[in-house]
Amino acid sequence: MKYKMTIAYDGTHYGGWQIQSNTLSIQEVIEQVLFRLTQQQIPTIVSGRTDAGVHANGQVAHFESEKSISLKSLNSLLPPDIRILSLEEVDPSFHARFSVKEKIYRYHFCTSRVQSPFERGYTLHCLYPLNREEITSASTHFIGTHDFTSFANELDPRRDPVKTLFELSLIPTSSGFTLKFRGNGFLYKMVRNITGTLIDIGRGKLSEKCIPELLALKSRHKLSTTAPPHGLFLDSVVY
Repeated sequence: MKYKMTIAYDGTHYGGWQIQSNTLSIQEVIEQVLFRLTQQQIPTIVSGRTDAGVHANGQVAHFESEKSISLKSLNSLLPPDIRILSLEEVDPSFHARFSVKEKIYRYHFCTSRVQSPFERGYTLHCLYPLNREEITSASTHFIGTHDFTSFANELDPRRDPVKTLFELSLIPTSSGFTLKFRGNGFLYKMVRNITGTLIDIGRGKLSEKCIPELLALKSRHKLSTTAPPHGLFLDSVVY
């Protein structure tokens, strides 16, 4: 049987999704629980890895098991900062990574002078002024189909650097704003690098004219600021 999991997690205390030798990961914790339930080593395949400190409201992964597994049993063994929101049997052709049509990420900003302690680990607190009009205008340069090599920290030669960004919008919130990214795929740290560039534009450190130049350059060596991980959420994955 092939299972599809929709997962929410607080990434604060984890070294990202992917199993690593020197730090605890989301994948490792979930696979340990699957082993306890089945006494079998069951690999999980995810829609895309998230970095250390990045959160998720709707990450998706699949796994295969001959044994029946329930949502209740999974969550009963997981720590409180990882939850399986839904668990369903899917067609054998489903693939958590290769069946993806769209992903939505959100990066949260607090621009209030005083940040709520309940937002501290989940929004970037900006004590400097940010020009929202400049950020909104600059965001339009990223929309469409581009080679995003310049905005990736590492580039797997097997992965196509050409991605399509359907939406990059600024949404006001009670304490600041959120940047919403909707696209057909994202390179490693692409969202955080774009966000860091938009921060520098909002602060007046860069002009939006640099974006077409960076895209055309197709080089990672001219990257500006990378936004910290704690403000970023993988919001949902569309199939």
